[in-house]
Amino acid sequence: MGLLIALTIMVLWTVHLIYVLLNVEVAWDNPWMYVHMLLQAYLYTGLFITGHDAMHQLVSPNRKVNDAVGYAAVFMFAGMSYRRLIKNHWDHHKYPGTEKDPDFNVKSQNFWAWWFKFMVRYTTIWQIIAMAIIFNVLSRVAGVGVPALLVLWIIPAFLSTFQLFYFGTFLPHRRPHTEEMGNHRARTLKKNHLWAMLSCYFFGYHYEHHASPGTPWWQLYRMKQPATATHEH
Repeated sequence: MGLLIALTIMVLWTVHLIYVLLNVEVAWDNPWMYVHMLLQAYLYTGLFITGHDAMHQLVSPNRKVNDAVGYAAVFMFAGMSYRRLIKNHWDHHKYPGTEKDPDFNVKSQNFWAWWFKFMVRYTTIWQIIAMAIIFNVLSRVAGVGVPALLVLWIIPAFLSTFQLFYFGTFLPHRRPHTEEMGNHRARTLKKNHLWAMLSCYFFGYHYEHHASPGTPWWQLYRMKQPATATHEH
């Protein structure tokens, strides 16, 4: 099931991207452009969540298949390094909300400062080169217009980083860290499975993820504590 869900998200991302780049008019008075932009951003988030599950070996019991999906998903997201992400992510689980946590900003809890540090940590020169090559191939070889690439390919990726950061890092791990958050230093969304899915593929159930990192994203709702839990936000 994990592999099927992962491949479904990757196929939907690919098919929708091809469709919008070839068929959607880039015009500020075109409401459908915004709909497709947001949908593509949501599918981008699904790509990263898929890569995240692969880091936990949750996509497939076959390690080679699992890692192949992980490499592909994060590369499709933004040419990211799967190996780099694995190291940082496991450090995040070992030292959540501390100076050893690569995803935590001990110097500032300001959203924008933290997000910027988050982006800088995960951006590499090879990633920039890879994305530049893909951009030029799509533009110069495939003939896709630059406005379409900017609005329907690049902007949705950035929107997705805000979604992932806000629901998966900022809300769950920001200070103050209370006793109820436990050693995970993590909060969780209130129990609303529809909102949890729409907001970030159940990743807002973040306390549950840290408490049970072997549970795939699409089963996190089963781990949800009662809505009165004190570590909710």
